[in-house]
Parts: sequence; C-alpha cells; structure tokens
Amino acid sequence: MWHLRGSSATTAAALHKSVAHLRLLLAVSAWSGPGPLLPAAAAAAALAAVSTRRGGPGPSARAVAASAMPSSSPSTSPPSAKGTTAAAAPAGFHLTEPSFLESLMPKKEIGVDRFLAAHPEYDGRGALIAIFDSGVDPAAAGLQTTSDGKPKILDILDCTGSGDVDTSKVVKADDDGSIVGASGTRLIINPSWKNPSQEWHVGYKLVYELFTDSLTSRLKKERKKKWDEENQEAISEALKQLNEFEKKHRKSDDAKLKMAHEDLQNRLDYLRKQAEGYDDRGPVIDVVAWHDGDVWRVAVDTQGLESNQNCGKLADFVPLTNYRLERKFGIFSKLDACSFVANIYDDGNLVSIVTDCSPHATHVAGIAAAFHPDEPLLNGVAPGAQLISCKIGDTRLGSMETGTGLVRALIAAVEHKCDLINMSYGEATLLPDYGRFIDLASEVVDKHRIIFISSAGNNGPALNTVGAPGGTSSSIIGVGAYVSPAMAAGAHCVVQAPAEGMEYTWSSRGPAADGDLGVSISAPGGAVAPVPTWTLQSRMLMNGTSMSSPSACGGVALLVSAMKAEGIPLSPYIVRKAIENTAASISDVPEEKLTTGHGLLQVDRAFEYAQQAKELPPVSYRISINQVGKSIPKLRGIYLRGSNTCQQTSEWTVQLDPKFHEDASNMEQLVPFEECLQLHSTDSSVVKIPEYIMVTNNGRSFNIVVNPVNISSGLHYYEVYGIDCKAPWRGPIFRVPITVIKPIALLGEPPALTLSNLSFKSGHIERRFINVPIGASWVEVTMRTSAFDTPRRFFLDAVQICPLKRPIKWEAVVTFSSPSLKNFSFPVDGGLTLELSIAQFWSSGIASHEPTCVDFEIVFHGISIDQRVIGLDGSEAPVRIVARSLLASERLVPVATLNKVKTPYRPVECNLCSLPTSRDRLPSGKQIIALTLTYKFKLEDGAEIKPHVPLLNNRIYDNKFESQFYRISDSNKCVYSSGDVYPDYVKLSKGEYTLQLYIRHDNVQLLEKMKQLVIFIERKLEKKDCIQLSFYSEPDGPVVGNGTFKSSVLVPGEPEAFYVGPPSGEKLPKNVLPGSLLAGSITYGAVSSFNKKDDQTQHAPASYCISYLIPPSKVDNDKEKGVSAGRKSISERLDEEVRDTKIKFLSGFNQETEDDKSSWMELVASLKAEYPKYTPLLAKILECIVQKATDDKISHQKEIIAAADEVVDSIDKEDLAKSLSLKPDPEDDEAQKNKKNMEETRDQLADALYQKGLALAEIESLKTDESTEASAKDDFEETYKELIKWVDAKSTKYGSLTVLRERRCGRLGTALKVLNDMIQDDSEQAKKKLYDLKIQLVEEIGWAHVSAYEKQWMHVRFPPSLPPF
Repeated sequence: MWHLRGSSATTAAALHKSVAHLRLLLAVSAWSGPGPLLPAAAAAAALAAVSTRRGGPGPSARAVAASAMPSSSPSTSPPSAKGTTAAAAPAGFHLTEPSFLESLMPKKEIGVDRFLAAHPEYDGRGALIAIFDSGVDPAAAGLQTTSDGKPKILDILDCTGSGDVDTSKVVKADDDGSIVGASGTRLIINPSWKNPSQEWHVGYKLVYELFTDSLTSRLKKERKKKWDEENQEAISEALKQLNEFEKKHRKSDDAKLKMAHEDLQNRLDYLRKQAEGYDDRGPVIDVVAWHDGDVWRVAVDTQGLESNQNCGKLADFVPLTNYRLERKFGIFSKLDACSFVANIYDDGNLVSIVTDCSPHATHVAGIAAAFHPDEPLLNGVAPGAQLISCKIGDTRLGSMETGTGLVRALIAAVEHKCDLINMSYGEATLLPDYGRFIDLASEVVDKHRIIFISSAGNNGPALNTVGAPGGTSSSIIGVGAYVSPAMAAGAHCVVQAPAEGMEYTWSSRGPAADGDLGVSISAPGGAVAPVPTWTLQSRMLMNGTSMSSPSACGGVALLVSAMKAEGIPLSPYIVRKAIENTAASISDVPEEKLTTGHGLLQVDRAFEYAQQAKELPPVSYRISINQVGKSIPKLRGIYLRGSNTCQQTSEWTVQLDPKFHEDASNMEQLVPFEECLQLHSTDSSVVKIPEYIMVTNNGRSFNIVVNPVNISSGLHYYEVYGIDCKAPWRGPIFRVPITVIKPIALLGEPPALTLSNLSFKSGHIERRFINVPIGASWVEVTMRTSAFDTPRRFFLDAVQICPLKRPIKWEAVVTFSSPSLKNFSFPVDGGLTLELSIAQFWSSGIASHEPTCVDFEIVFHGISIDQRVIGLDGSEAPVRIVARSLLASERLVPVATLNKVKTPYRPVECNLCSLPTSRDRLPSGKQIIALTLTYKFKLEDGAEIKPHVPLLNNRIYDNKFESQFYRISDSNKCVYSSGDVYPDYVKLSKGEYTLQLYIRHDNVQLLEKMKQLVIFIERKLEKKDCIQLSFYSEPDGPVVGNGTFKSSVLVPGEPEAFYVGPPSGEKLPKNVLPGSLLAGSITYGAVSSFNKKDDQTQHAPASYCISYLIPPSKVDNDKEKGVSAGRKSISERLDEEVRDTKIKFLSGFNQETEDDKSSWMELVASLKAEYPKYTPLLAKILECIVQKATDDKISHQKEIIAAADEVVDSIDKEDLAKSLSLKPDPEDDEAQKNKKNMEETRDQLADALYQKGLALAEIESLKTDESTEASAKDDFEETYKELIKWVDAKSTKYGSLTVLRERRCGRLGTALKVLNDMIQDDSEQAKKKLYDLKIQLVEEIGWAHVSAYEKQWMHVRFPPSLPPF
C-alpha cells in the first residue's frame, strides 16, 4: 500500500512492515498512544541527513513550480469552468481562531462554503458512502449521527476475514446454566438471554489478533508492568527461601541438602529467566453465538483483559447482533478502549469480530462526513452523508489490503446501494487498467452507478508515479493532494504560509504507463480529523492523498445530495464530467496537469454544471488508441518518451466508444444518440487532427498526427479534446492526453550531466530527462548545496519506464543542515529515458528568504554483459561471461554470492469448495469458489524461510486472480506466518511444516488449472554458509585450480571474457534436495573513489541474478565394501529375515477386539518360545504394550513393567558395559558393526528402564494401598539409578522420568529446570504434554502469574484447529 516518504517528527513511522510493498496512502502525526501533535517545525530535527525513501510516511506538499525543462507548448488549454483558478493567499496572510479551526478541516478550498451557503440542506443528506479502508471506529467523535439526526454508520464489515472466529462447535448448558467455552473456560450464561434451541456456538480468539500494533504495544507495556510486579514478589520470596536455607545449612556436604539447595536456586533462576524471556501473546476472549428466535446474537467474555476479575464476564456482556440490524458496538475493556462490532455468518458457525487495523479509516471517514454539532467548523465535508465501513486492510498483514477484502467490499457496496466509494489505498502496477478487481470495479460503476473515488498515490514528485487503482483505472476518479496557504499555516503550523496553494511534494504524478492522465482532480490532502478511541485522543493530523480522496468524495457527496434532492438523474459519468470540467486550475503551465489533474475540485460550480446537464444522456467516452501499423498495445493516451520517438512524426488511431450504463434503453437512449463534436488541439503545430467528427452509439475513430521533431528538450503536454457543437458550455466531452518527453543526449567519457547554480525555494521542482546511454548500468551522483541559512530538505527521484514492468525507481530523502556535499549511486537500464527529479520539500525553508543554491552532477557508468541472468546447471562446468564497457574505462571486479536456497514443491492435497456466505456472492449472483492447496516441507535445521508463488506474487490489482493467501503451521496447528501477494520471511525451528495456499475466483475452470501449482520455499543461508563463487580465466579452472580471475580494466569497446565456476561440493549446504536452486546475485563493477571507505572496493549498485541447480545426490558405491569373507550362509540370512519380519508384524497387529488381543498374546508367546531372550523381540513387545489403549490403568502399567523386566533380563549388562567401553578399530568393519549393535542394545535397555520408571510413577500416582505405593517408590528409585548408568537421564528422550523423580521428591524447581531444557531442545517440536506438565509444576509451586502466562501461550502453541482464512 502507498505511504509517505521521509518520515519526520510530524508523522509517525509507517504502520506496516516490508517497505517494498506498503500500500496504505497515509502519513500520521507522531504519536505513541496519547500525546500532543508535534508542530511541523520539529520535523527537520528528527530526519536523518540521508535516507532512502522506501518507507515512512511524512508531511508533504509540492509547489506549483513549472517544469524546469523548457517547453515550447503554448498556453492554449481546454476551457475550464469560467476561467477559475485556485485562490492565492492574500498579502499579509494571517489566521484568526475561526480560520485556524477551518484550516484543520479544509473545505473552502473546494467551494464547500459557497455551496452550503446557497444550499444548506444539500449537505450530503441522502448520500451513502462506502469507506474501503482499515475499518471505521463507530465510537469516534463525529461519527454517530448525521446533520439531520440519522445514524451516521449503517454497517461495519470486516471484508478480509482477519477477525473471523470459528464458532462451529455447539455445546449445551449444564444444569447450573454454565457452558465450557472453546478456550476451556467455564462460562456462566445470562438467564435472561433467549435461546429456544439451547444450542450455544462457541469459539475463541487471541485478542491481540484483533488489535493494531500500536494498541498491542501499549497494552503489553501496561500488562508487563503488572506482571513484573507479581514476578518480583515471587523472586523476592524465592530469594528469601534460598537465603534462609543457606543460613541454616552452611557448609553442608549432605547430598540431599545439596539437591535441596540446587532446587531453590533453580526456582530463583527460573523466575529471572521468565522475566527476561517474557513475551505477552495476549489474553483469550471467548465468543458465544446463539439464535434468540429472531436474530443471531453474540456475546464475548473479556475477563482476561480486565484487572478486576469481576469485570468482563460473559453474563454481563450486552449481546450484539449484525451491526446493520441494531447498530450497536462493544468495548473490550477500559484499558484498551477499543470498540468492536460483530457480524454472524453461516447459521452461527462463523462470527466476525470487526475492529479497525489502523486509525486511517476513521480519519478518512471523518474528512468525508463527520458531524460535530458543537464544533461545526470541524465538520467533515458532507456532514449529512451516511457511511458503511468496509475493512479491506487485513490485521494479520499489518493493515495491507487483500484481494478477498477488496472483492467483498465491492459486493457490500452494491448490496447497500451505495452512491459513492472512497478508497485511500493503492500501489504501483505493471499494467494499468487491468486485473480482476479493476474489472469488478468497472462493473460497479457502469452497471450499478456507484461513483468510485480513490487516492492517486504518494510517490511523487517524479512523473509516472500514479498507482492502482486510483491513478490507473478508467472507471475510478484519482485524486491528487493539494495544500492551501491556510492549511499550511493552520494544520501544519508553518511559520510563514506560502503565497499560493500547491500540490504536495509527494503527491503522485501522471501519466500512467499507457498515456492516461493519471490524476483526475485535486483536493486538500491534509486534515485534523477523528481517530479511534483506542488512540486515547479524539483527533489527529494526517496528510496524504489518502486525505485528498475523502475530501473529494465528501465534495461529490454534496453534489449527489443536491442532484437527488432536485431530481437530477444520478450517473457517475455525468458527475465525473461535472467535477473535471469545472475544476479550478492550480497552474497555468500545461505540463502541471500531470500533477494536479484537471484542477482543484469546486463543488458549487460542479452542481451548476449538473443542473445544466440534467437532460443530457448519461454517457462516457471510452478511448482506445493504437499507433498506426500496430494492433497492440491498446492505450488510453499518447505517451512519447524517448529520443527516437521524438525524432519522427507518428500517427495514431483514436477509437471513441460512447459508454452507457448497462440498463440503458436501446430505443430511447442508444439508437437516437448522436453528437457532432468539434475537435481541438492545444498546439496544432505539434498535434494535428481533423476538425469535426460525428459520433453515434457504435463509436467512431479518427487519426492524430504528432510531430515532436522541432520541440525543445524536456517535458511537453498537449491535449486533443472534443466540444459539443450544440452545447459548447459542456466543455471537453472527451480528452486525449498527449505527453511528450524529449530527453537530452550526453557526451563525454564517461557521459555526464552537470547542473550548476540551480536555485530552489520551497516546493520548487527541477526535472531533467536524460537518454541513458546504451551500455550504462549505474549512475553516480554528486549533490552540493550552498547559500542558505536554515536546514533544507530535498526529495530525489529517478524513474525509468519499461514495458510490462513497474516503474524502475530510485528515491532518496536528503536533509542538508548546512552547506555540504552528498553522494549517491543507483542502477539504471541503458537505452531507457531517465527522469531525474529534484524537489525542495514544500515546507522546507518556507520562512527563509534565501533560496538554496544546488550544484548537481550525474555521471553514467556501465559494464555490459552478454547474459543478464546466469544459471549454473549443476555440472562441474563453468559459465563463460563476456564483459564490455561501452562508455569509458571501467574496473571489472566481479563478485558473486549465493545466499539462499529455493526448493520447489507441488501440493500434496487440493480442495475446491464453494464459499457458503452471502459476503462471497458477486452482484452477478455467482458464488466465489476457493481452492486450498496443501504443501508439506521439512527443515532439518532452524532457518528463515518464505514462500514464493511465481505465478501470483507481487501483484494484487494487476492480477486476474481475485485473491491469494497463505499460512504456515506445524503439526500442532500453531500458525507461524501468514501473508498474501508479498510474502515475508519467518524464522522457523527444525521440524515438519504445512503450508496452505488459498486462492479465490468465481471461475472453477481457472482454479482447476491451479491444482498442481508449483511454489518455492526460499530459505536464507546463514552468513557463514553463504557461498562466494570463484572466477577463472581458463575453462578448466574450477577443476584444475589454475587461472584465477580477480579484476581487470575494461577498455571502451573491447570485450573481455572470463568464467564463473560452480560451488565446490563441500561448500554446498546440507540437507538440500536435488532440483533445488542456490540463488544469489552477481556484480561486475566498482563505483568511483568518492564512495570509497578505508580503500575498500565499493561494488556497483547494478546487480544481476545468478543461480546454481543442485545436482542429483552422490551414489553410494560402498554399501557392499568390506563385507567379511566369513559372511553368513543363505539359510542363516533367510532365518534372520523371517524372524525380523515376524517381529515387524507385531506392531501392525490389530488389537481392537478381545479375539484380536487373544491372538496377539498367542503370537507373542509363540515368538518368545521360538526366539527366547531375543532383545529386539522383547523391545518390540514392550513398545506394542505401551501403545495399547486400555481402561484398566493399573493392570496396563503392571503389564508394561513385566515386559520391561523381560527386556532388562535378556541383556548381559556386564558384557554390554565392557563392549561399550572399548574403542573399535575404525577400519575394522566387523568391529564397527558390533559397536553399532551394542549401542542399539543399550538404547533398548534404556527404553525399557524408562518405560518401567514411568509405569511405576503412574502406579504411585494412582495411590492404591500404602504397601503398593511404598513398593512402587522403592522400585522407581532402583530403576532410575539403573537408567542413569547408561544414558543422560536429563536428555530430551528420558528427561520426563527425571522430572517425575524430582517432582516426587518435592524438588519442583529442579524438575522445572529439566523440563524447560527438554522443551527448549529444538531436536523435535515440543509436545503438548510437556507444557501441561510445566503448568502443573508451576501451580504446585504457587506461581499463579506464571501459570496464567503459560496457559495463554497454550492457545498459541496448541490451538484446537486452524483459523479460518
């Protein structure tokens, strides 16, 4: 999701994780729970001098400085609404208290004050807005009622499923009116609750899974504070007991006293370690659902969140039903202050607990429609409008949107008959106006007449930075972010307001990759608006196109309100034309349309337009363009970006297709439709067109000729537009955007561009467009500033456009505290035009009258390689590489590293099912189908891994598949990781894991094709295991070891060849399956001396992929080697095979019935007689008895003891001890074999003693008569002492017996230490019984706080089932 760059003190850190795919369009004021908003003046101090801008929101804006590149385009432009322009600040601009409050929620900028003064009743009443976002808090200020007293929020939905609770388990109440909840807690049912069926659906949820990271962090601090107090009390008591013991028993040599002392010390150590390793996973809430005869109800038990155990009880909860029915919400506890709503699906089998996953949505909703009767100046734009909240941000992913959330939100918007959608989310895309969500969104607009408004993005100031869906989709209105002088002075608290309004520096710019304008309109991009109650404040400053979108949406809601009230037919087509053709121009420079769109929204003038257009047919012109002679790609604009395209005339065919709504009448609307349009070009010397066209319902095409040969270098923007000859007041009926970028060519060795004495003021942007030389692969930049007083902050962007690929972008935020010099380097692609954008941040140096003087030098370097991707095929052969430098002499210093393993997997199971709920039924009536693919993988050692789905990953909007979601779990159903299109690394211990991939679509044929989908498990290699590949000047170098290649100097034009060798066998990672890939990167060059540190080579930033295919495993030819000449006869070997087969058959023998058990006993007796005292047979019999299920526990334990004794008696322990003490000759295979047999016998002996000890302890615990108990105690001690002679009784395999022994001796601290060591041993995944035993020991000691902590973790480690997707 989008985010703002260059975070500062006025903005909080990014709300999400991996910066490569943050998609939320926001910046938030710096806060950590409660606290005052920080003034913008504090921003610079918090910002690092240089930081790459991959993440971090920040305050932002962009001045209306024209493109620094000269443009020959005349100022002729399409007519705008009465020649309006955005208002400039009056001389001596200052704020009063009312104007300050108005600036916090800007509305004057878009004409709301004029409109409401003329039409006070059209304040959004009758308009319904769907907020596609992170979830709106119904308890937030201003979001309870509309201006005319109606409920503000009609429905609140979690469309992602992140709050889903499985309540398919049904229980009935006991006689005392209680039930056992899904968490195991006994819950009292309120007797007043009606439940005719007496069936209660139960489920539970870890409450932190419902909270934001910020809220969870605050709660953890509060809860840890209390836990630390309790733990410190326990530590003090344990220390007191230890000191008293030491004082009483000084210098004692008694063994029992020593063990008692050790036990007390272990208790103290355990408590201290608990404090160090404390990790609060949060309390569990029990969820209970039932049908009261009319509707489904939900109640929640939140006692775990309350400090007072009398609070939060289930019976005291006021039951909720689906929010839309009663519009009620709950609060988990006073501590968290987090509100939630509930929705019940699938006949009570699924409950959705809806919370917000960031303050973002509430803020957005407040801008659009908040109503504050006591503070009208802080009202949202449309206080009379109503809302539905569609949560598309998934809490499991830190609030990133998912395909599931997006599609369910569209379904909800249609179901509720919404008038508008606001969506302040988005990301970059490789294909504009493409993808499953885009198709469905277009259907929502075209068929269901919903107006869809979305943010354009926060990736400016470079061009081509608009993202999906707002800036790249024809059916969606994309909004840029504008800041007025009043906003700057008031909301942003700048010392001196700018003279004119401007676009924020970070607001994304067009065009889209297919030439579409990208930004439709602009609106105020910052506000102080409501935020959720859990933030412990009522309002907050945020800025971003996330804020400009709801500002525009609120403005359009006013327009919708007015149109409905006056009976004007409502159509997204008419509304869009009204707002675009009446927008106020922000700049007179044509190229600035790529920044601001058609201008600043003006609600009053848009309404006047809609009134005039009342009788016009609701039609939108869809434009499809292709270059003459080419059938693909189909474009929505003309975009010439490159030296070759600007050196010749090109001809383009424009297809105009009138688009009516799907319910349009053939006879009344389609047949009579006919418009005569006069065509205009904003510069006829460059763009030539016909004069007139006649358009009917079936569309019409015409040609455009573009001749950019004689224009100057730089950015140029033109438009071709059509005017209705009969109604010219309508303004442009359609527009064809034409963007021409004519780059400059560089000379020199190496090619370089020097920009001297550039003068910057606040918000000023300089752009340079450079034809990157063929052969260039990286750039080295030097930036020097001078002649300024206060610190200055700059945004640096470098963008290249490549077909079917997201824009190639490098970005940085740079702060100069004083005149100085900074250096950068970044990769480039030769042959593609590079835009270099340098912008002084809109508020940086705003109070200073001194401009910043900047000198900028950019130098191109490059090493061309004959193959960009290198694959070593698993053989011993190296790969030949040919390198050239085409620009200047370069140092060739190849470095290749393999740092990860990629192993392919196919699913072991696949499941197709139609989803049962209405939230997964498309407006067309089709039910969405889910495909669940199950993969199994095993880790022999702990590692960081992530899944990779090559077909689906890294695309959410530009993907024809609706949704993808994965989760990784272990055999205990503990979920370690989940994700969607952007998988994250997760650290896993040794063990076996299951990955489930969940894919949704309504087309079952497409899902059928995915049933054998290949995925990769990508594992990071530890630093010590990374493989540095070697280079050679000879083809036999890897084998012979000669001709090592280190470095060279490339002469321009002269090729040089060398080899990269495969990794040697001994360097390959262990336990890697054949067919896996070792992957990494390879670089070839070195940057210039300005970046050198300590005379070390700094490798060039241009890197390429290299991989090595793991070959088949080595064949073991030594299996028969060393077999002694005196091998056994065939008869002897046959007898052994028969014996071993009989023994093996024992374990598979079915003992379900009495006859089976009798037959098994007969077989055992027969085998004992046939192979008397044969230890492997007796060990197998013992194993079978241990696994046998029986109700008579004492008899079963005695049977185990008897079988164990037989194993022990069959072994000559003296001979075994003697054999194990001898060290066999390593070259004597027979001796080695005998040693192995002895070790197996020892293990069988130890296992028998271990099982006997467990059985004796069990008999003792059952407490029959005293004589039996005493006898069992003595036998237990003897058995344990015998066991410790042969093995480490504290090891994971046998430690349980040690724990039992220490426990029965009252040494609970020592028992706990041994048990903890067993649990922490990662040789195998811990078993539930060990954790149960741990809780028992802790409770016996009396540590209630530790017991409660461990019980919470049990729900994490051993959930009863996997959560819903």
